[in-house]
Amino acid sequence: MRKQAAARRDAVFAASPVAALTLSAWAPGAMVARSGLIVSGYWPFRSEIDPRPLMQRLARAGATLALPVTPAKGVDAPLRFHVWDADDLLHPGAFGVHEPHPSKDAVEPDILLVPLLAFDRTGGRLGYGAGHYDRTLDRLRAMKPVLAIGLAFAVQEVDALPMDAHDQRLNAILTERAYIPVDDARPR
Repeated sequence: MRKQAAARRDAVFAASPVAALTLSAWAPGAMVARSGLIVSGYWPFRSEIDPRPLMQRLARAGATLALPVTPAKGVDAPLRFHVWDADDLLHPGAFGVHEPHPSKDAVEPDILLVPLLAFDRTGGRLGYGAGHYDRTLDRLRAMKPVLAIGLAFAVQEVDALPMDAHDQRLNAILTERAYIPVDDARPR
């Protein structure tokens, strides 16, 4: 399933060079109108839709931006988040994804922009299989209300994804075509 989802995403990524700008335009006003929010995005990896135009829009509205720091390969731990500014130098993390320097301030985000391979309309998300976002959302949701928004190309939608007890659902999905709210993002 992951290979098929990645191939579908790769194809649309190559054919949709402005999708990230369109995605940003679909973000609901309530999401971008609040100053003081801490929003974690991600540095785009492989053919993930680029969250940076949306992150820039959120920063202009007063949000503090952060990027995740991934635990070492084989470590079952949640992600950590450090403040990020567009001018900051990044370095490759455990999986080769660009991450902020550990000396940057650590923060706990209010909104997580989450990459994915596939999604369904119940908030199901297919990731890369390491479980980092599931552990992270579980930890953060135990502390405070957190909004998890999956960022994807519309073609990454599937009818249904298998969900295990530890899987954390998304609160919404944002694509280059629509903002899709999910009524119930509790784990099932």
